[in-house]
Amino acid sequence: MTNGNGAPPEQAPPQLNVLAQYTKDLSFENPNAPSSLAPQQQQPAINIQINVSANNLSENEFEVTLSIEGKAENADKVMFSFELAYAGVFRIVNVPKENLHPLVMIECPRLLFPFAREIIATSVRDGGFPPLMLDPVDFVGLYRQNMERQAAAQAASGAKPS
Repeated sequence: MTNGNGAPPEQAPPQLNVLAQYTKDLSFENPNAPSSLAPQQQQPAINIQINVSANNLSENEFEVTLSIEGKAENADKVMFSFELAYAGVFRIVNVPKENLHPLVMIECPRLLFPFAREIIATSVRDGGFPPLMLDPVDFVGLYRQNMERQAAAQAASGAKPS
């Protein structure tokens, strides 16, 4: 098909729109207060886990949830722990099907991350500790890691990759 001048019709540019952002779940625990708030001899060990999930709401709309869990421990005592599920609804149009999954699982959480980072920093500060400023996340690396894990699980189960 041409546009009348013999040239192929121009394709509409890809679009990614954020329709909504919201906290789905937030938990902060300071189980050993007030002793956990006293000056400590050493820095706590901080463990952070990050996961991304997505639900297809309609043909062009996706809910993407960025889940972040963290725990700070010192001398085998939990100083604080938190869980945050921060989500957004995204409208994605004019994106080739083969590029849709990486876009949803990489770019959408990348847009959500600064807001989730601020919620965590504020929650930790309000819990009586210095704000916890999470380092930037390599969502491309996280995506690749998850895809490799899925491929290995499929290979182990004898299923064909889709």
